[in-house]
Amino acid sequence: MRIAPRPLHRYPWYLRPVFWLQRRHYGQVLMPGLIWGRVPGLLLGVAFLFGRLSRRKARIPAELRALVCVRVSQLNHCPFCVDINAAGYLAAPGRQDKLDALPWWRESTLFSEAERAVLAYTDAVTDSAQRADEAHFVRLRRHFDDDALVELTALIAFQNMSSKFNAALGIPPQGFCSLPQDSPNADPGSTVGQDGGRHQGETR
Repeated sequence: MRIAPRPLHRYPWYLRPVFWLQRRHYGQVLMPGLIWGRVPGLLLGVAFLFGRLSRRKARIPAELRALVCVRVSQLNHCPFCVDINAAGYLAAPGRQDKLDALPWWRESTLFSEAERAVLAYTDAVTDSAQRADEAHFVRLRRHFDDDALVELTALIAFQNMSSKFNAALGIPPQGFCSLPQDSPNADPGSTVGQDGGRHQGETR
């Protein structure tokens, strides 16, 4: 890691609920939260926005939201984000075979038309070599209304911010999910547990 976290007792008292919620959901305080928390207002803003995007009444199903987050994390080469979002996807519950095929989703027959439309849009928004265009929206509107597309775009943008932040600062995985060894984001030197069933996405 390029920036070290502070000892927990050195963070302001009003961040304690954020860290408590992380322990409750994940069994540990998340390293990105400790790094964001070095500037406390940033952590509060990020936590609030994440909470809005991950609420139960979101217009995009939880499984598909988690799949989007994993895909953005892969494209941005963020091992921490792949780790925690893959666990969240499996807990949604998602399918292990889809998770394994996600880096090559265009060649796979596992994904539905709605998922393929969302993944194509996710790739276009995330990859600077691509561009989201009207063709993406024609496909997306077969499955989602405009309010859902606003939420989807916000989720993709947020996950891009989060994964780029974590990747730039070298934040490592925290052992939420086993990464396939042939994944472009897998760390061959680490073996982590498969307890994804109790983890619900990423609190950053």
